[in-house]
Amino acid sequence: MNRGLQRNFQALALAALVTSLAACGDDGAAEGEKGKDGAVVVDTGAAKGQDTAAQAQAGNRFAMGNSAAQAQQCMQQRQARLDSAAQALLADSTAKRPGAGRNPVFAKEQGWYPKMPEFRDGVLLPCNRIVVYYGNPNSTRMGALGEFPREEMLSRLQRQVEQWRQADPNTPVIPGLHMVAVVAQGDAGPSGHYRTQMRDTQVDSIYQMAKSIDGIFFVDIQVGTDDIRNILPRFDYILKNPDVHLAVDPEFYMREGVVPGRKIGTMYARDINWVMDHLTKIVQEHNLPPKVLIIHRFTRGMVPDVQNVRLRPEVQLVMHMDGWGAPWLKYDSYRDYIVRYPAQFTGWKNFYHNDTKKGDPLTTPNDLLQLWPEPLYIQYQ
Repeated sequence: MNRGLQRNFQALALAALVTSLAACGDDGAAEGEKGKDGAVVVDTGAAKGQDTAAQAQAGNRFAMGNSAAQAQQCMQQRQARLDSAAQALLADSTAKRPGAGRNPVFAKEQGWYPKMPEFRDGVLLPCNRIVVYYGNPNSTRMGALGEFPREEMLSRLQRQVEQWRQADPNTPVIPGLHMVAVVAQGDAGPSGHYRTQMRDTQVDSIYQMAKSIDGIFFVDIQVGTDDIRNILPRFDYILKNPDVHLAVDPEFYMREGVVPGRKIGTMYARDINWVMDHLTKIVQEHNLPPKVLIIHRFTRGMVPDVQNVRLRPEVQLVMHMDGWGAPWLKYDSYRDYIVRYPAQFTGWKNFYHNDTKKGDPLTTPNDLLQLWPEPLYIQYQ
């Protein structure tokens, strides 16, 4: 837990970037994005992303994903593998129980896999694994996405993707870029909500990078002291594309005006349900394949009532283990905050620097394939 808290306060150290990020953001009223009482509203002038969605051919919108029947078969196979591993472990009285996060019996006891909503054509999970680079292009300290020049970054990502393909050749890997498009900060800023928002041109540039490698794109939101209901509609223009998905970070969803970084934030099920409802409307209105929604988590309090989240066919929920530290600590966090509270699918984050700065190794694809359930969303920061 202490290292998780350290990660939180180190993340706030990124707020020192507020000057450079704000200079590149668009919290000001100049672009017409601030509505009454400072709430962010959809900028009708940001139509460039809408055209992309409108021009997408109906036939290829679903090409990256799987049919509903394929997804159902993949889900049955994953359940069968978990059941078989648990039965084999129980049948061998001499077998040593696997460590945290790697015990199939424990996963079964917690209810994995939970009952799934009906699969829809075009779903990415559970037949595929998504591997992404995370960060912000204006910062070399927020993650791999901004740490390296474009070509080097994309080359590194492709090598990471290839490692996963070799480790698990039966699961296709979809590459992606995961951009923090709304960044929490230690200063109230023009919005008054301790967050700064990237310009559409910046968001679109990273989206185009993802497309250049036949990948997908994630918009990540750190709410600050605002409300997700005010921020998310601002990104409808780009979420109308079939290869754009969403993430929200509860660590920076602050309540009662608490400045980000002074404590770990909280996102309740009612907030997640609202986000999923909003994504569902976008999917239905634009005839899109289901969206993937990533929710970061490394403490119980970040999502204290996950059992009240309502799954739906139009959105695939990934509860993403986001803490850093030695492998044993991360395995503990995966068990305690992901496996213990079944949602739908699971994710895992590796920190190239924070995980290894005390001499500990970075977890490898083969390491993570020992987890139950296997994470299907892998993020590198």
